[in-house]
Amino acid sequence: MRQDCRLYLISPPRIDDLSSFRGAFADALSGGDVACMQLRMKTSEGPASDDDVLYAAEALLPLAREHDVEFLINDRPDLAIKCGADGVHVGQSDASCKKARTLLGDDATIGVTCHNSRHLALVAGEDGADYVAFGAFFPTTTKEAPTKADPALIEWWSFATTVQCVAIGGVTPQNCGPLVRAGADFLAVSSAVWACRDGPASAVKAFEKAIKEA
Repeated sequence: MRQDCRLYLISPPRIDDLSSFRGAFADALSGGDVACMQLRMKTSEGPASDDDVLYAAEALLPLAREHDVEFLINDRPDLAIKCGADGVHVGQSDASCKKARTLLGDDATIGVTCHNSRHLALVAGEDGADYVAFGAFFPTTTKEAPTKADPALIEWWSFATTVQCVAIGGVTPQNCGPLVRAGADFLAVSSAVWACRDGPASAVKAFEKAIKEA
């Protein structure tokens, strides 16, 4: 591995009580090492309003800054600019990596969803993505996963390129070992942290332990 695998948090698709979730976010950050937080407020019914995304970012971004955690906005480079986020994560049907880079500049972090496709990942790398995201590796209820990925894809990517990769989709402390050993730079997690019965901090601690033991 090129570096220690780290945790990449993704917000719940819906945040009904922002004050309560801000507390959950603070709790998660107290639990151990977190590299990144992606604000992804989008359900099967559609994305949250721009105002709701910006309001949530205003509440959460200072916590990320306080803990030296990168803060990314899902899909929308324009909103990332408005709220002062560190960058954006785009899907295959969202703004292109090139467009996001033009809007956000060279210093921004830009990630691209590549499903289980080597081709899409190579294109993203050529277009200047800072990381690519592969998945889903396991069944997930957070969002509909159109593809299934295998840890061998991460192993190949880590050997073939220097662009970092994120493993996403149903990742838990119990099943993340093969992804870490394959060379994933980051584990993207959502419900495994926010819905943890013992609280977000306990979930982060469990991930940290699992990563070290992998």
